[in-house]
Amino acid sequence: MGSREGLFAQLRRPPGGRDARIMLGAQFLDRTGTGVWSAASVLYFTVEAGFDARRIGLLLGLGGVAGVLGSPVAGRLAGRHPVRSVLIGCHLLRLLTLCAILLSTSFAVLLPAVALTVFGDRAAKTLEMLFATQVAGPQRATYQALFRSVANAGYAVGAGIAAIGLAVGTRDAYRVLILLDALSFAVISVLVRRIHPGTGVRTPVRGANTAAPAADTPDVSPALAAPDAPSAPAPSPWRDAGYLAFVALDVFMTTDDPIINVGLPLWLLTRTRAPHALVPALLIINTLLVVALQLRVSAATKGPHDALTAVGRYGLILVGCCACLAAAAECGPWLASLALLAAAALQTLAELMRSVSSWELAVSLAPPAARPAYLGVAGMSQSVQKCFGPLLLTGVVMAAGPVGWLGLGGVVAAASAAQRRSCLRRLERSPSAPARRPIRDTAQT
Repeated sequence: MGSREGLFAQLRRPPGGRDARIMLGAQFLDRTGTGVWSAASVLYFTVEAGFDARRIGLLLGLGGVAGVLGSPVAGRLAGRHPVRSVLIGCHLLRLLTLCAILLSTSFAVLLPAVALTVFGDRAAKTLEMLFATQVAGPQRATYQALFRSVANAGYAVGAGIAAIGLAVGTRDAYRVLILLDALSFAVISVLVRRIHPGTGVRTPVRGANTAAPAADTPDVSPALAAPDAPSAPAPSPWRDAGYLAFVALDVFMTTDDPIINVGLPLWLLTRTRAPHALVPALLIINTLLVVALQLRVSAATKGPHDALTAVGRYGLILVGCCACLAAAAECGPWLASLALLAAAALQTLAELMRSVSSWELAVSLAPPAARPAYLGVAGMSQSVQKCFGPLLLTGVVMAAGPVGWLGLGGVVAAASAAQRRSCLRRLERSPSAPARRPIRDTAQT
């Protein structure tokens, strides 16, 4: 699939064929529901349940902690059961928990319901990416690019639906929004059920011959394994210090997410003289650049070697973004506005680098025989960031002023360099890693 093809042409013929089209449709509905939930949940808990800020913070905080656990649990289950079945289970879990949220305003009921909702959300996202790895194979970067485009469209549609409900502003309107989110999971479950069970939605045989990466070979259900398959246990990611180091460093490689969602808007409003009306423009720049460049960036990233190049670029681009944010606090309205617009553009470029490097390396560094469990652990990096990233950004970085932004840029650049070095060493030692060209331990920028 050539890089010059348009988005709609690639959506008609995604890597993985019919199954990929169905999954992309399911992911669109999922992200649409997420957009509705993100915009309506806090107001629903405030208006319908009557909770104060402390209780709402506890609800969302516990949900974030539960989300951290969702990825490794999903990976472990996917190593033992067909991915399709586990994914359907996650969607049905969220359907049940949202129904519980609609049926009760008791804090004792809503606390575990919200936690399980976020748990199922993070688990489902890990399983969706595992699906992409199995079905799209060597073209998983292209699938990822299509998914991100579809996800952005879904978030936008969800936010638009939520805006209508919030404009009405009644309790019934908030309940309808939550109900729509719940019903989306029923539809998604039906779509996922239509995926053919023999085309990459089952997990690889535990302990099977792994001469080639699992993403490039058909997957087999454990129930269909040959009777003489080796019984050696698959390696555990929790005992793999090198992979755990990659995951820990990858937390820093998701710093762009809280910057665009929390840091840029709050910094503009509280520490710069830029006009407040600029906030929507920052988000629009992010959306438009992602849509315009995502497929091109992904098409240029073919395998772990190119992903390592993206890792090096990520750190340098984030340094530039943080420097622009620091400078914006010291400038007048016009220069501050230009600095913030530049920061938004650089943040988006960093986001594009991360989108093509993080998952590709998570797959390439994982032993094929235990790939589901490894990818479940890798998914924790984004969950940890979503749980603690905004708090660290507001409580430490922004509290320190411009120096805090410069310090953050330095930390991220150091983390990206360390991750790149450790990944190079691991790929050089891995006999199953795809060798496209000799690996050099030099910065590629």
